[in-house]
Amino acid sequence: MPDHATSSDPAVQAQLDRLWRLSPGADILGLERISLLLDRLGHPERDLPPIFHVAGTNGKGSVCAYLRAAIEAAGLRAHVFTSPHLVRFNERIRIAGRLIEDEALAPLLSEVLDVGSDVGASFFEVTTAAAFLAFAREPADACILEVGLGGRLDATNVIEAPAVTGIAQLGLDHQAFLGDTAEDIAAEKAGIAKRGVPLVTMHYPASLAQRIGEVVMAKGANWLAKGGVWDAAAYQKRLHYRDKTGKLDLPLPRLPGSHQAMNAALAVAMMRHQDAIHIPDSAYRAAMGWAEWPARLQRLGSGPLHARLPQGSELWLDGGHNPAAARAIADFFRGHVAAGRPFHIILGMLANKDPAGVLRPFGGRTATVHAVPVPNHDHHQPTALAAAARGAGLVGLTAGGPEQAIDWIGRHADRAQPPVVLILGSLYLAGAVLALNEEIPD
Repeated sequence: MPDHATSSDPAVQAQLDRLWRLSPGADILGLERISLLLDRLGHPERDLPPIFHVAGTNGKGSVCAYLRAAIEAAGLRAHVFTSPHLVRFNERIRIAGRLIEDEALAPLLSEVLDVGSDVGASFFEVTTAAAFLAFAREPADACILEVGLGGRLDATNVIEAPAVTGIAQLGLDHQAFLGDTAEDIAAEKAGIAKRGVPLVTMHYPASLAQRIGEVVMAKGANWLAKGGVWDAAAYQKRLHYRDKTGKLDLPLPRLPGSHQAMNAALAVAMMRHQDAIHIPDSAYRAAMGWAEWPARLQRLGSGPLHARLPQGSELWLDGGHNPAAARAIADFFRGHVAAGRPFHIILGMLANKDPAGVLRPFGGRTATVHAVPVPNHDHHQPTALAAAARGAGLVGLTAGGPEQAIDWIGRHADRAQPPVVLILGSLYLAGAVLALNEEIPD
């Protein structure tokens, strides 16, 4: 589905409007357009600091957050390119540790659009080119790139010689672009592998590993899978990591969810299997507490949206939108919500996602699902989502949006048992919620 972006800055908005007029307005894959753009811009991608390139179905953004935290804890500076944004387009481009300012963003977008008005580049391709321009013009010690969609044909894959590549958790998502099977998707993600460059990955089932191995062999990359030359496990409230260099005894990540331990471990493994920059052990320990990644099991603070709930309520937000993400989220709340405490899920999902697959992990428990639309996007109708919730054995209701759902929860709440509320199903919905609660990522 196409990205949507608006800006309160008139100059940035003028360029975003221009981008919408010139782009095809849909997701497209391929390296031809981004390559042509970068050629006309003088190949800024060749002037970037050492690159850490991360793919995956789920968790790749968290891995990027741990990479950034470790680099900054080591006293170094990192450029970071991630997607999508939640509230402000600027979130996609972090220059040497700081989100790009509007004053710099507008001319960068203009420069790319000026040279590429006839290219037909997508929203993501123009954004990628603008990020590379920004990164090439500001000194930094490292550059972290999150794959947008897939890997092999993603615009970020024009990078020829990264310091290290990594693949996080794999699962089914974006089948219309990446293939109908987990094996096909694994092969697409593995397309970021480069000759002679370490490819650090999680441990995968045999069928997925076989497809990745085929791609790695064809590319001539050095595949380093969890359980081989490196491994990690979380126990006794610590993250235990080991590789040929030695062992690390780390705190568990501050980010909620047991799955975050392995996301952090993958970031550590990527760092320790490249030789472009040095990261001391102390920085890995600091990164476990420093890493931040909004809208991924984020407990919202006391903003205007949270204030609509009774005192003592908890309001959580996660942009998870596929079955694998939902399993990790459901596991967290299974241990977090005490028996008998009311649990509500406010759910909004894009039309190309799988509601039954997302709801299934929450089945078998007492929970009320409030189905809502995703504003300004093609989405599953709330009545259909509510029916899917009832099909999963949950209570299914509809609401006009998160505010209306929260108001309903507040009216029906028992003040002696304040509820736990999870807003789930779409990063676009998550962005709207962060804006409503005045928690803008910075």
